[in-house]
Amino acid sequence: MVSPITFINVADKITAGLSPEHGRQVADAYEFAVKIYDDKKLDSGQGMIDFARTVCIILTTLNTDPETRIAGLLIPLPEINPAEWEKMESRFGAEVVGLVDNVRQLFRLKDVSGGLLSQQAGGKNAAHRKEQTETLRKMLLAMASDMRVVLIRLAARVAGLRYIAETKKHNEISEGYARETLELYAPLANRLGIWQMKWELEDLSFRFLEPDAYKSIAKMLEEKRVEREEFIEQAIRRVRDELSAADIRAEISGRPKHIYSIWSKMHGKSLNFEQMHDVRALRIIVSDIKTCFAVLDIIHRMWTPILEEFDDYISRPKPNGYQSLHTIVIAEDGLALEVQIRTEAMHNFAEYGMASHWRYKESGGSDFTAQQYDEKISWLRQLLSWKADAPEDAPQDNVHSDWVRKIKATTLDDRIYVLTPQARVIDLPKGSTPIDFAYQVHTSVGNRCRGARVDGAMVPLNTPLKSGQTVEIITAKGLDAGPSRDWLTPGFAVSARTHSKIRAWFNAIEHEENISGGRSVVDRILQREGKTSVNMEELARKLGFAKMEELFLAVGKDKINTRTIEQVLHAEEAAGREAKAEEAVLPRKSRASSIVRGAKSGVLVVGAEGLLTQMAKCCKPAPPDPIAGFVTRGKGVSIHRPDCKNFLEMKRQSPERVIQTDWGTSDPDTVYPVDVFVLAGDRQGLLRDISDIFMREKLNVIGVSSQSVKGHARMSFTVEVFSTAGLNKAIQMIREVPGVMNVKRR
Repeated sequence: MVSPITFINVADKITAGLSPEHGRQVADAYEFAVKIYDDKKLDSGQGMIDFARTVCIILTTLNTDPETRIAGLLIPLPEINPAEWEKMESRFGAEVVGLVDNVRQLFRLKDVSGGLLSQQAGGKNAAHRKEQTETLRKMLLAMASDMRVVLIRLAARVAGLRYIAETKKHNEISEGYARETLELYAPLANRLGIWQMKWELEDLSFRFLEPDAYKSIAKMLEEKRVEREEFIEQAIRRVRDELSAADIRAEISGRPKHIYSIWSKMHGKSLNFEQMHDVRALRIIVSDIKTCFAVLDIIHRMWTPILEEFDDYISRPKPNGYQSLHTIVIAEDGLALEVQIRTEAMHNFAEYGMASHWRYKESGGSDFTAQQYDEKISWLRQLLSWKADAPEDAPQDNVHSDWVRKIKATTLDDRIYVLTPQARVIDLPKGSTPIDFAYQVHTSVGNRCRGARVDGAMVPLNTPLKSGQTVEIITAKGLDAGPSRDWLTPGFAVSARTHSKIRAWFNAIEHEENISGGRSVVDRILQREGKTSVNMEELARKLGFAKMEELFLAVGKDKINTRTIEQVLHAEEAAGREAKAEEAVLPRKSRASSIVRGAKSGVLVVGAEGLLTQMAKCCKPAPPDPIAGFVTRGKGVSIHRPDCKNFLEMKRQSPERVIQTDWGTSDPDTVYPVDVFVLAGDRQGLLRDISDIFMREKLNVIGVSSQSVKGHARMSFTVEVFSTAGLNKAIQMIREVPGVMNVKRR
């Protein structure tokens, strides 16, 4: 048991800043902890009550609420006395119990982080290790549904390190424990703006990891930390007096640079100790830019400046937008003192905005952390700072209540962080399922996913995951295994990346199937026509494709008619080439004749009279289309549109047989057959809707062909027109029919 005097002294420390009622609650919790812990010890050898007391005192320095302090006192209880812990909700409330349970969950990170952070910092895995360390920090914050849990966890780590340092049990601390502190917990304290906790975590862990370097720097400082802090306090008082005399209002702060920070700068910039000018530093915050330069002038008159060390980041901001005046001066004791001068807006930007120290020091200036995550971290820092700066005369109960409400409302749960069986941390959107996890690990793992275990238990693939869970994916053995189309339905996956990967699989399968099907069709045509030795690449080129795979794909997707392929194959034959080239391209025979009805064709052949002319079935020209003629063997002149593929091929082979033609005066009753192609989503009533348009426009439909392929309707209409003007109007109206995707004249 603790003596009454000791208890009273501790009670004063752990209840500081609380109302009498809340203070009694914390004091009662401490008295309960003293009784329940008795002489029990942690694995490190530290007494449980000593550990709990230290945690609570650290939380008190952060001006936390009573529930947070009580939770800090009760951290060991669930492990040593589960039965007693079951009664704690009725004694201390559900909020305290929830905080302790959350802290205990964070202890699960110990094995994960210890394994990762024990890896060598250099080498080819350095980038992966750095990324995983950052993800671990985010995972810790995400697992803490209440940010007060993070404060308790940080305080517990400081308490453990203090005990090891005080008892000089340096040899008993594992490298993983110290490295975890340095690379995981100290950066978190930095991001939350808890500077005192940050440098203590860094110095203590560095002391255990690099004892020789720690001792060397400590010796080079030639003064104790207390003496350095006293110098800073004296410097602040002197600067404040000088500025007051000049009627300048300013906020002045400063702290000596701690040992780990000194080593980091020496190591990172290859400096020796004599080149370190910012071992001691002051920061002065004023109202405007003009006052910044006025303060600079006063500082340079107070102490001797090192002019080559002066940096004006106000006139010339850093690339990330950071602004401040930096100067190094020589103080009375002959040692260097760094002074930073900035406005409040510059300070807020540097601390909470894009230029914040943790961003450009820890991540090398990269934008690795999401903007939304950064904004929440900045808000948490401001909350901690706001509470610490609350007016002394403000009712403390109101201050604590408001602070708790705001900090509980700020969570980082828009992302989740789960683990692979190898302890790799996977970052996913909130609500992700094992399917999202599998595709994030690797696309092939996602495609072959057949089941999942979460924390060792089999779960359905649409189970939402939570931060901290370990997920194992069960995969099919064959590399050709694929996903299920059901995974694209709501509930199976939430990530857009996952949906994209699944669609890519099915698109690739459909692509290959179309190519394979098209290849089979072309092979059958070649066998039927006795042209199996034809050059496939040349055939594809003649049909307008760069590669034969593109030809197979077009055939497989019904984008090219097989009769067109036959026509190209026959075009090289000497006899009957023109007649075969002009055969109908459509996969049906129109009921209409290609001979224009009426007394005259309405076509003039320039330079000749009395020649037999006929409209080509392949392109079906009609006034006022541009036209050209091709002299056939025994069938007169066939009239084509100049862009007709058949005409272009015949022109290429026999340019001397092309003649100039034009529309002449024809019988006003002469009509011309033209073909219209429609592609639409297949539905009931589609043919009726399109036919109604032709009827309203008084266009006579003399032929219809329709087929449905994979939910798409492909329709061909042969329509009689006097000219294409009326046809163009009908085509425009058909485009507006629901479900129609494409309309064009053949």
